[in-house]
Amino acid sequence: MLAVAALTGGAGLVSETAGASSHREAPLIAGDPQVDNTDVYAFVSPDKQDTVTLVANWLPFQEPNGGPNFYYFRPGANYDINIDSDGDAVADITYRWVFRNDDKRDGTTFLYNNGVVNNLDDPTLLFKQKYTLTEIKKDGSSRVLVEDATVAPSDVGPASMPDYGRLRDQAITEVAGGGKSYVGQAEDPFFLDLRVFDLIYGGNLSERGQDTLAGYNVQSIALQVPKTALALNGDATRNPVIGIWSATSKDTMNVADPKAGDHQVQVSRLGNPLVNELVPAANQKDAFNASTPADDAKNPALVARVTNPELPQVIQGIYGIPAPATPRNDLVEIYLTGIAKKAPTLDGSTPPIQADLNSQILNGDVDPSKFVPAEELRLNMSVPVTANPNRLGVLGGDNQGFPNGRRLTDDVVDISLQAFEGAAQTGQLVPALAAGDKVNVNNVPFGDTFPYLALPSNVAVNQIDAGGMPNGGVPGGAGGTAGGDWTRVGAGFGAAALIFCGFVLLRRRNAWLDAR
Repeated sequence: MLAVAALTGGAGLVSETAGASSHREAPLIAGDPQVDNTDVYAFVSPDKQDTVTLVANWLPFQEPNGGPNFYYFRPGANYDINIDSDGDAVADITYRWVFRNDDKRDGTTFLYNNGVVNNLDDPTLLFKQKYTLTEIKKDGSSRVLVEDATVAPSDVGPASMPDYGRLRDQAITEVAGGGKSYVGQAEDPFFLDLRVFDLIYGGNLSERGQDTLAGYNVQSIALQVPKTALALNGDATRNPVIGIWSATSKDTMNVADPKAGDHQVQVSRLGNPLVNELVPAANQKDAFNASTPADDAKNPALVARVTNPELPQVIQGIYGIPAPATPRNDLVEIYLTGIAKKAPTLDGSTPPIQADLNSQILNGDVDPSKFVPAEELRLNMSVPVTANPNRLGVLGGDNQGFPNGRRLTDDVVDISLQAFEGAAQTGQLVPALAAGDKVNVNNVPFGDTFPYLALPSNVAVNQIDAGGMPNGGVPGGAGGTAGGDWTRVGAGFGAAALIFCGFVLLRRRNAWLDAR
């Protein structure tokens, strides 16, 4: 199982253009963050184990104080979570969220809200978004699961939104046929030290232990649905493995013929974490974002980057740790087929990881002749929920963790580092890199119930202290340290004093003008 886990990291640490996971991972999408996928998570719901929770995030690196417009989804764009249950690299189900703006400012104010917001329908919340969630089947049939639901707003701060948790609860919507949907802001659940790009943690592993994403927020979509809704033929016992990826498409103008009108074009895609950072070369990244899983095995340049990955060579050049021998058919199994003793391989060889974990080929109703290698995050829904999750997933003896789907608490960076350094081939962790990036948990805890994400941060990122907690507050404006509370009280008195003085000066000015 060590071999299974180490090889299933799904990505590496070096990229020509990017930051964490799929944060700004390709040149074109870096300039269009509203439609930039950041991470995908898929796990059996720990408190409702007949369901699966799917989480996809967009719009990375949200500084909480980024007003007055704050953050929102692109109206009219398609935000998709795709499910492949039969292993043919084509979505059997697409869950699609489409957004529209509900703007009450009417040209009279620049404010996002003009008073305290205690409820999503308060008139003081001047800008909000609505969405429709549609389920689309492979045969083209569709049905609306949620119509005109409200998105939880950006957390403006504790004065404007004193209880963001209440707003989040109000934004959780029942889904037709069973399940729940949540759309809104959340603290970025991905945790790592991004100084990896400074010659792999400073060239001597001195630059580690800082959660670079602490305090940043993302736009989150979370969906909880019964396992039977996802499984092939509705049978989660016989067909427990699914593949998952998110994608975003948006309207774009046909430049050659403007009269042709707009049409949807896919601009972002994400399955396993960190894939587009490590596998494609810089000039392949935009094409990967525009492609589908069915394209992957047909792309010899992409496959060559899997079988001969760049990251081990970089680490060898900096730290002198020998790179594993190539071709890396083990990584082909991880990225493109899922892990199974009879998983198909590109060169006809025996799958190097002889374990049955998370390939759709394990589903009883799958036709092996129609299986297509494709990059997807794969989840075996039949693996029991772990009472005490291990951050290293299967590598730590926890078969429910990454790469068997991805939980919010899975430390995919440390798992990936060992995977690409060949821990599966040796059965041993690489000692020099065993501590990873020394960021083992998120800076704030996750929740115990849907949508499980941490509430968004509402204080400036540059106020994050050495312990990883915001100075003067906690996510969601639901309290904080005593010092933080008094800081806000003092700030409130200071603001009130400034307003009072402003009114006094204004009245004196008016009196002076009247006297003249």
